[in-house]
Amino acid sequence: MPGLETFSRYERNWLKDDVRAGLSVAAVALPVAIAYAQLTGVNAAVGLYSCVLPMLIYALFGTSRQLIVGPDAATCAVIAAVVTPLAAGDSLKHWQLVMTMTVMTGFWCLIASRFKLGVLADFLSKPILMGLLNGVAITIIVGQFSKIFGFTFDEKYLLERLGGAPNYLSQTHVPTLLMAILTVIVYFVMKRLKPTWPASMFAIAVGGGLVWLFHLTDYDIAVIGSVAGGLPSFQAPVFNLGIARELVMPALNLAMVSFVSMMLTARSFAAKNGYDIDADKEFKALGLANIASALSQGFAVSGADSRTAVNDANGGKTQLVSVIAAVLIAIVAVFLTAPLEYIPSAALGVVLVIASVHLIDLKAIWGLRLRDRQAFYLALTTFLAVLFIGVIPGITLAVLLGLFQFLRTVMRPTDQVLGLDGKGIIRSLDSSDKAASVPGVFIYRFNSPLTYFNATYFKRRLLERFARQNQLETVECVIIDAVPCFTHLDISVMAMLTDIDVLFKKRGVSLVLAGRKRQLISWFEQTDMVSGEEGITIRSDLYLALKMHQSHVAAYEAQLIDENHDAESTEAVLTHSQI
Repeated sequence: MPGLETFSRYERNWLKDDVRAGLSVAAVALPVAIAYAQLTGVNAAVGLYSCVLPMLIYALFGTSRQLIVGPDAATCAVIAAVVTPLAAGDSLKHWQLVMTMTVMTGFWCLIASRFKLGVLADFLSKPILMGLLNGVAITIIVGQFSKIFGFTFDEKYLLERLGGAPNYLSQTHVPTLLMAILTVIVYFVMKRLKPTWPASMFAIAVGGGLVWLFHLTDYDIAVIGSVAGGLPSFQAPVFNLGIARELVMPALNLAMVSFVSMMLTARSFAAKNGYDIDADKEFKALGLANIASALSQGFAVSGADSRTAVNDANGGKTQLVSVIAAVLIAIVAVFLTAPLEYIPSAALGVVLVIASVHLIDLKAIWGLRLRDRQAFYLALTTFLAVLFIGVIPGITLAVLLGLFQFLRTVMRPTDQVLGLDGKGIIRSLDSSDKAASVPGVFIYRFNSPLTYFNATYFKRRLLERFARQNQLETVECVIIDAVPCFTHLDISVMAMLTDIDVLFKKRGVSLVLAGRKRQLISWFEQTDMVSGEEGITIRSDLYLALKMHQSHVAAYEAQLIDENHDAESTEAVLTHSQI
């Protein structure tokens, strides 16, 4: 529990900042949690439950001092997309499926932590995540138009909804739209007058107050309705195994996206405040937070960038901010849920739209076009996939794109031919002419671990590069830098090495592996390959390989000189005897 270590070293002068930040985070988290509960399709109190225990758990197990966990737009959109069709309109079943998916997400995170898979924080690249979040944000915004304008969507997918826009707009419920407009006005007025105050809470409070004061439900303005407050009571989900099986892979996708998104937020604020994040412990903390959320009848959570920014802006120093905010939200969830039933759905829709707008950054995606065209295509493909084929298929595609990007880098890496510069330092041969090839020697570096699916490519590139240099000068020795490419034993790679050695021996060329000497000798013994003069030579590093080759050449030349000298002496003796 890294949080306990922080609390054990707590300084009194931090308390004032942490209390102020805790109050601010609670004020922002309350309306957002209620809105995200609506987005997920569960009771408003469930959104509050999803804040309390997860925040307390993360305060103990997380390594970030500023990160606030809680309901997240992308997370809730994913849950709703998966669970809604499976629940088939049954609200209790919907809630139970949400909790089940949350538990599965937590267990996936714990498994990843157990196997030290925190490296997956780098798996979904930033461009892919940019496309994903932009697509999810637009999907949420369009989905909330029904609450803002007072109609109901008949279609499930974004394109069909946009296509039916003229028909839907003709069904606009004017009182609901006026309530939404009022919420927007209150929000931006508060932002202008009091930028540090929780504008979302005031906007929702004004809307709820008007509904209660003027009985606006008589004008068919939709409200949250009855909120079942109090302490959450544990209930075991009741549904068949087949439905639960449908949640396994979506939960894996959700765990992946939640973790990557959380790590981007945690790392950015950790860098700003001068400390490091442990990715494996963060995976564990996220998993425990999700399981705690499910046990308290809540839904999946992730790192909340907006609430984390509020925490940091108010000077929050430690995880005590999460504890204070969780306690305040718990008091509301247990004792003060009665006023929540008057909150208009249109006001929550506005809050969700405003929160989602902050996720949209199409300019950043377009900016990738000039800086990194490959990253631009990845971001654009993910963005369009979420919009056109849905959130879950879009996330699946994003994961596959991340995997393909990794495999492409490993399968087709860069490679270099090496030489010596004027100071005798080994470096790449390029157009700068700072280095030159060593006469009679071809030095090759392959910048990726060798395995069965890139062994053929390695062989092809090696022979192509060798052929080019051999046309310019006769090559007698090929030296391969073994450090970057021979990272693990692979039978296919060792068989490929044997083939290359046979090819070079037929041409009178010796093959040398430089680096990882003990490891390579062990692998040669395991695979019954021959090393040394009769097979492939193994040296400790590139410099020693070059030195030993030059010594061998010098010794060979000396031997030729001696043989020539002996021949000349014999010829002289014969001539003398003839005389």
